[in-house]
Amino acid sequence: MNITWYLFPLAATVSLVWNTSRYESTPLILQRSLKLFVQIILFMTVILGVLFALSLPL
Repeated sequence: MNITWYLFPLAATVSLVWNTSRYESTPLILQRSLKLFVQIILFMTVILGVLFALSLPL
């Protein structure tokens, strides 16, 4: 199994824990956690794309 697949549960856990420590309302926690999860995945996708582009031979 490729190690990058661990990114999804890790990002979900980080976003849930982060928002649970900041808010008390369950719907608000889930809404903000989903938003943070998407932001983390998009950021990591951009970084992966940049690293991939830099690794291509010229």
